[in-house]
Amino acid sequence: MTILVRIVYCPRLRRYFTMRLSTKSRYAVTSLLDLVMHSEQGPVSLADISVRQGISLSYLEQLFAKMRRNKLVVSTRGPGGGYSLGGTPDQVCIADVINAVDEEMQVADKDIPNGSPTYEPCLTEQLWEELSAEIESFLTTISLADMMQNENVQELSRAHDLRQRQNLL
Repeated sequence: MTILVRIVYCPRLRRYFTMRLSTKSRYAVTSLLDLVMHSEQGPVSLADISVRQGISLSYLEQLFAKMRRNKLVVSTRGPGGGYSLGGTPDQVCIADVINAVDEEMQVADKDIPNGSPTYEPCLTEQLWEELSAEIESFLTTISLADMMQNENVQELSRAHDLRQRQNLL
């Protein structure tokens, strides 16, 4: 499923220009941030992340397999096992996470993908390519450590912890 984040609306052309960011990317960032925020006691189980974030366990398993292959996380087997971050939170940027789950951050002004037989470049192609590069560049400046320091993220994390505790009762 692709989430279309509307960037700009052009009344003359009567079109939206959009950045495509999938649910996969959003869930990958969310689940990895949750892992980092709960890793002080050791490896974090995907089942716990699933309950706190409301993400399907099987979907998390797929995402974490990709993140493990890209060395963002390491797994620990056995009792008390789970996942840990492969480095430190300040070493992992949001763009790394999105790229690890095979997503492309791209602004597009048409629904026909490049390489399709009916694809034809538009006059503003270079503009959207540059905007895509700027967005990716911006996301490389934000680390998981930066996100952990955000007060809104901390508040939401506490609320999600309560949801998990209520499910255990």
